[in-house]
Amino acid sequence: MQFPESWLREFCNPPLSTQELADLLTMSGMEVEELRPVAPPFERIVVGEIVEAVQHPNADKLRVCKVNAGAHSPDGPLQVVCGAPNARAGIRVPLALVGAELPPGDDGKPSKIGVGKLRGVESFGMLCSARELKLSDDHGGLLELAADAAVGADVRAVLQLDDTVFTLKLTPNLGHALSVFGIAREVSALTGTPLQTPAIPSVKPVHEQRLPVEILAPDLCGRFSGRIVRGVDTKAKTPAWMVNRLARCGQRSVTALVDISNYVMFEYGRPSHIFDLDKIHQKLIVRWGVKGEQLTLLNGNTIEIDETVGVIADAQAVESLAGIMGGDATAVSDDTRNIYVEAAFWWPQAVAGRSRRFNFTTDAGHRFERGVDPALTTEHIDRITALVQQVCGGEAGPMDDQTLRLPDRKPVTLRVARASKVLGMPLTQAQCAEVFQRLGLPMAQGEGTITVTPPSWRFDLAIEEDLIEEVIRVIGLHQLPTTPPHAPVASRPRLEARASAHSVRHALAALGYQETINFSFVEERTEHELGGNNDPIRVLNPIASQLAVMRSSLIGSLVGVLKTNLARRATRVRVFEIGRVFRRDPTVGDSLSTVAGVYQPVHVAGLVFGPTDALQWAERERAVDFFDAKGDVECLLVPRQAQFVADTHPAMHPGRCARVEVAGRVLGHVGELHPKWRQSYELPNAPMLFELDLDAVLDRPLPDFTPLPRLQTASRDIALVVNERVTHDALIAALRSDPAGLVRTATLFDIYKSTTTASGMAADERSLAIRLELLDDATTLTDERIDVAVAAAIERAFRACGARLRS
Repeated sequence: MQFPESWLREFCNPPLSTQELADLLTMSGMEVEELRPVAPPFERIVVGEIVEAVQHPNADKLRVCKVNAGAHSPDGPLQVVCGAPNARAGIRVPLALVGAELPPGDDGKPSKIGVGKLRGVESFGMLCSARELKLSDDHGGLLELAADAAVGADVRAVLQLDDTVFTLKLTPNLGHALSVFGIAREVSALTGTPLQTPAIPSVKPVHEQRLPVEILAPDLCGRFSGRIVRGVDTKAKTPAWMVNRLARCGQRSVTALVDISNYVMFEYGRPSHIFDLDKIHQKLIVRWGVKGEQLTLLNGNTIEIDETVGVIADAQAVESLAGIMGGDATAVSDDTRNIYVEAAFWWPQAVAGRSRRFNFTTDAGHRFERGVDPALTTEHIDRITALVQQVCGGEAGPMDDQTLRLPDRKPVTLRVARASKVLGMPLTQAQCAEVFQRLGLPMAQGEGTITVTPPSWRFDLAIEEDLIEEVIRVIGLHQLPTTPPHAPVASRPRLEARASAHSVRHALAALGYQETINFSFVEERTEHELGGNNDPIRVLNPIASQLAVMRSSLIGSLVGVLKTNLARRATRVRVFEIGRVFRRDPTVGDSLSTVAGVYQPVHVAGLVFGPTDALQWAERERAVDFFDAKGDVECLLVPRQAQFVADTHPAMHPGRCARVEVAGRVLGHVGELHPKWRQSYELPNAPMLFELDLDAVLDRPLPDFTPLPRLQTASRDIALVVNERVTHDALIAALRSDPAGLVRTATLFDIYKSTTTASGMAADERSLAIRLELLDDATTLTDERIDVAVAAAIERAFRACGARLRS
């Protein structure tokens, strides 16, 4: 809601400064989002009257004007050279005198006017356009002022430029404040300053012509009022004062009739519509639409209507979208001579959401879906009629007014004791009664209670809490005591065997990752392809059509982050996210933290792309691979030892994917993005990914301390020949499974694959060099015991993996 301060003060003028008034509105729940002066500061710009305008002798596009500046030109009219196309004798325009300062231009510097010479002719000042005064973007010519503007008067005073535009951010329950009068009514209640309510006299009809109106849908329209005005001049010019007020409300001037309708909407919050009477066939019919009907709107859009949309039709076709926008077929034009002025009460639930279905919004729909006072339709038509006759002339007909069904205003009772408890401050019944009296709410008092009957303009008073809100709004939110809550404070120490999510963040940040935060809803395609989820949980009311399902994996979100970074020419990306995922699970019950049938674990996932290190001189650039991501997972799980088992995942390369296990518990997967998804998502190279269950990652077993060995370890190197299909983990496990407990570690330190058969190895075999470390805590190992233990280890490797000692 946007309006000029001067208009508000015509209805209610409290003894407050502009800033104090803005603070008052904000603290009453009507947030002032912006205060903006109508015009920037400038001085010595007055009203000048062009008394003569002749062609410049040396320039085709310049004119030499004689300008009367009143007291500022005691020696006669000033000579001013001007290039505006509308510079002519008889008009009054802004004149910047010598020494005047114009508002800053595009370079941010103000312009100072001096005596100049243009093509050999001296100029003593400057005639100004609206753009040069920063009043609008119009630079098509001089700003023409009213013919009765006092010559020599300060332009700021003539145009009321020492004014401030308020922009309010109103919540949906404040529909009664969507007008200047409505805000003034609130200011009057907040400050106690009397509200000036202008009388709206009835317009006397001078003819008896009526337009038949048939209302077939009382659940759409509760009241319908209208009248015919004949003989209007639609080419009449909108008065400057009205144009200025509309502009300061953010509404551009269109035509006189449209401007009048918009003016009354901003003034009293009453949307209305003016039809071209001669384009209406026989009568108007208010009804619900019929599926398949089409309507071309005033904005040029052609829409298809169904039975859930209210319309105003005539005997042949639909002519208007009820409460939202008129139709093009019956719109007023320069040829219009007779009009029908309509004002109605449309039920909020019958208008709400309709315009958004057609991808547009209107000021009328915005007001009707919040509720517009049904009691003043005829008064507002009288106001519109009077303005039409004032500007465009015309003869008014009799008022038609049909009332079918109006909102039932049910009384609401406020318990003073409960209001005091809810607000946390002492209240008296007299205070609450004074608030309701200032707000103009009819009430009846009882013992400790006040029963309020909401007036016709208040659609937001339905329960006791609404009345409590009104009480504190008027008393002042700043009056609420700053009482700290009292509650026992008990520490909740984290188990030593449990890490925090922050420790995981710090660990990944230390590995060079950056944290990202993404929406929990993603594209359905992402769920199908990267999550392998063919039945994702759908969002009932998505913020965007493509974000329609809840994610069951974080991988899709990270791939999206990678695409965003690549679009911005990032060459090295290392990102992670800790977030919740959502999966269907009928075994999950309903609780404070869960939804029945939905399993919502928290996962941690990472993505690495590009070179392993940032650009440097010490090492050659190398692209990340599976083992880099595997190493990061191992670092994240320290001190636990993870096992990596070959596996498959919908998002990962089938030959470069591993299941991550710790002590037999599956934590997640690590691997390279599947080639078909790399191609599908148009990635230059495949990123490495991992996704783990955060709950399992946070487990930290308590350390089991053992004394330092008193004896030295013995080491032996062996070279075993195995088939290529034998995995590293299987071979190491066989070597370490020593019943005597002497083999403490087995470490692979070399791999050899022969290219010839002379080495005694088959083409599908390879030689693995492994170092065994042996230790007996009780006695020193002898060579004989070591040899026996090594031979036993080789035997175990043979039985488990078919390994043999390389000759």
